[in-house]
Amino acid sequence: MVNPTFSSAEQFTAAAQALLQNFLGSLGVPPDCEFARSLESVGVDSAKFAALQARYFQLHAALWQSALTREAGRDATPIAPPDRGDRRFSSAEWQRNPWFDYLRQSYLINSRFLSDWIDALEAEPRAKERLRFIARQFSDAMSPANFAATNPDALKLALETNGESLTQGIRRLLEDVHRGRISTTDESVFEVGKNLAVSQGAVVFENELIQLIQYKPVTPSVFERPLVMFPPCINKYYILDLRPENSLVRYVVEQGHPVFMVSWRNITEELGHLTWDDYIERGVLKALEVASAVCAAEKVNALGFCVGGTMLGAALAVMAAKGDNRVESATFLASMLDFSGTGDIGLFIDEASVAAREAAIGGGGIMPGRDLALVFSALRANDLVWSYVVNNYLKGKSPDAFDLLYWNADSTNLPGPMYCWYARNTYLENGLREPGRTVVLGVPVDLGKITVPAYVLATREDHIVPWRTAYGTTQLLGGEMRFVLGASGHVAGIVNPASKNKRSHWTGALAADPEEWLAAGNERPGSWWTDWSAWLEGFGGERVKARARLGNAKFKLIEPAPGRYVKHRIV
Repeated sequence: MVNPTFSSAEQFTAAAQALLQNFLGSLGVPPDCEFARSLESVGVDSAKFAALQARYFQLHAALWQSALTREAGRDATPIAPPDRGDRRFSSAEWQRNPWFDYLRQSYLINSRFLSDWIDALEAEPRAKERLRFIARQFSDAMSPANFAATNPDALKLALETNGESLTQGIRRLLEDVHRGRISTTDESVFEVGKNLAVSQGAVVFENELIQLIQYKPVTPSVFERPLVMFPPCINKYYILDLRPENSLVRYVVEQGHPVFMVSWRNITEELGHLTWDDYIERGVLKALEVASAVCAAEKVNALGFCVGGTMLGAALAVMAAKGDNRVESATFLASMLDFSGTGDIGLFIDEASVAAREAAIGGGGIMPGRDLALVFSALRANDLVWSYVVNNYLKGKSPDAFDLLYWNADSTNLPGPMYCWYARNTYLENGLREPGRTVVLGVPVDLGKITVPAYVLATREDHIVPWRTAYGTTQLLGGEMRFVLGASGHVAGIVNPASKNKRSHWTGALAADPEEWLAAGNERPGSWWTDWSAWLEGFGGERVKARARLGNAKFKLIEPAPGRYVKHRIV
């Protein structure tokens, strides 16, 4: 005799697998990749499923009874309240109308059942994480808040405006279809060089890959050793120089440091042959060489943010192997050298997907910045996708002007060979952490031979570089290190001006385990900028008179900052 509970569990699992396979197909994930195949090996515990199923029916029965209670004019305790911080259902309209209240709670019950079902599945951890990610994408997409007919705020606004809000929404939808992406900010408000990236300076060197910007000093005296900044090459550099009130560049210049910034080229077809080695040699190493020469300094300080930090680590390993001790200190901001735990980004990267990219663009071509931007947006779909679908298209409103989101939409292409090397050697094989496994510029990489003092900064809510993974850098490098944990996420945690005294940061003595470090750490109010500034001052060298003239006889001024490379946008 067939056990009806077990049969029900199997049927639900099979249907859910088919649904998730179709959803993967809509995302362009090939059916033969490891991610898709992992769905086939998922099993189900019938007892756990029976308990979940019983709980599911109980909640829906209670919700129906609650709806009847409200229909009779009496108050009812919510059966499925939204999670704290879930802003999709925050307006009073979702609670005021019994129908929309029922719709909202029914959706939350269903969404949580799907999540609980995945937790109960018999599957290896990586497969479970992949399922969680896809299920979250599906659940987020199916929210009643995302559809005009089931969003009470959108319906109310349509009635109040005699349909004008929907008309405006359709117009904005067509504009975004033409643009090829969802508008997340009022882009007409911003212009690079006008109200973004306005720190005074000049381009003093350029090649086919980078422009190097030297900033004008604002103090009578400066430290003798310059600071060279390496931003992520998958975005524009001006995240570190947005506006004067939140510019890390301006802050560092005000502390008396000579500052140089690498502005990466937005790759076009003719540059699609560039490799990881090109980025290290013509980007990182060349920038360090030029900054040293311009300031006539034997030593320089270096800073890398995100992928820029990974590149800096690889370059320092090459320098260590060659006996080049030009770098006095290194700062790693939200960067990974150990890729053991990469969060949701790593879920899609397997041998099949990397091999497919290598076959398509590994010998030459472009990894489009828009594709990368879509992946990053999917990591926080409710915040970076669906909230704007509701605001722009259902309500017909223009998004607010926000400098961080303008930068976020300013995508940058990467050359295929460079991207494929990065995906394979870091996310897929995690080779940088193993001495000698990875070769850069003909040199086996050994991060343990890097003995320069290092400041390692992670952010607690980072969904791109999980802070516990960033902490792994402290276990790989061979010099003295200071680890600091900032509040907030990957971008907002970095762009946290000291003058605003917002958020917190945590400090403490290094430990073998990140949890042990956090347990013994000290929370301090305000930005990590002040802590880092005090640390960096110890590596600046002597104070010397500031020179008003930028560049030198060999490296002459090419054009004013921010330069033309950063202004090339993907259209």
